[in-house]
Formats: sequence, C-alpha cells, structure tokens
Amino acid sequence: MRAEIISRNYAETLLALAERSGGPGALDEFGRAIDELAGMLASDPRTRQFLETPQVRPEQKKEALRQALAGRAPELFVRFVMVLVDKRRQTLLPEIAQAYRTLVDQRMGRARVDVAISHAPDEALQAEIQRALEVQLGRTVIPTYRVDPELLGGMVLRLGDEILDSSVRSSAAQLRRRLMDTQLPAAVNG
Repeated sequence: MRAEIISRNYAETLLALAERSGGPGALDEFGRAIDELAGMLASDPRTRQFLETPQVRPEQKKEALRQALAGRAPELFVRFVMVLVDKRRQTLLPEIAQAYRTLVDQRMGRARVDVAISHAPDEALQAEIQRALEVQLGRTVIPTYRVDPELLGGMVLRLGDEILDSSVRSSAAQLRRRLMDTQLPAAVNG
C-alpha cells in the first residue's frame, strides 16, 4: 500500500508539472514520456537492473537517463526523473506511470475499458461497443480489445476494479443458479 501512495503522490506532482508546462497537450506528452520509460524498464531487464542496483552510483543512473531522454522528453520531465533517482524512487516508474495515466484520464473525462471478447471485433463492432460504453459511462472511452477464446460469446468489460460480465458462460451460470434455487410445487397424487 505504501508504494501505491508514494506512486500516486509522484504522479500528482508530474501532473502539476505537465499542466504548468503547457496544458492539455503537455499532459499527453508527459504521459507518453513516462509510458515509454516505464515500458523500457518492463521490456529490458538489463536497464531495470541498472537502475535498481545500489552498486551503480545515482550520478551514473542520472547521466544514462539524461542521454536516453535527450530530445525525446520535455526538460521538466527529465528533471522530474532526476529527482526520482535522487530519492531512490526510480523503481516505482511503472506504478507512477499507471497512476499518472489514471489522473490524466480523470482530468480529461476519459475511461479506459478492457474488453474481452470471444472473437476479433471488426471496426464496426468496435465503434458500436465504444459508442454504447460512452453513452453508459458519460465519458470518452478508450477501449482495449483482446480476444479470449474461452468465452463462448458476449464479452467481459473491465473498468478499473469493476467487471461487467455479459458472456454466454456467465449468463448460463446465472440461469443454472436460478433454476437450482427454484422451488417446485409439490406433486399432486391422483
């Protein structure tokens, strides 16, 4: 829990820096920068180990990060990352990136929804799902689609901690439970 709180605090600071830097466009620019950096840590174990190991001096880490971010990220963002290294919080970059994304989405009135579906949706179905979700949620929806061959039909939606399961399997399980709970009338002896 502590790491979550710390990450959110840093994400709030990054959001304030982005807003001060240039408004809504800067929010996305800072978001791309932190997502890219967090992605680099997730995909490259050597980079992650370099940043996490205490044997590497903070000055070396900062110089490597400065070079990696030169021309690719706003200067204010680079300075933010240098503070993370000074405070030994660079290992929290993926969590900070996630918290930042959540804060920006809230600020911009967006909702990210994970859509699990039994088959690859075509563009028309994607647009229909997105429109329906936007009407339901009253926000701009950014859907991420993934095919789940375990689903017989329908879909499972995840918005943060909420899950809406409208799959055929779920519907069948609900029907089964209702049938099992139904009290049958007593048999009439004739």
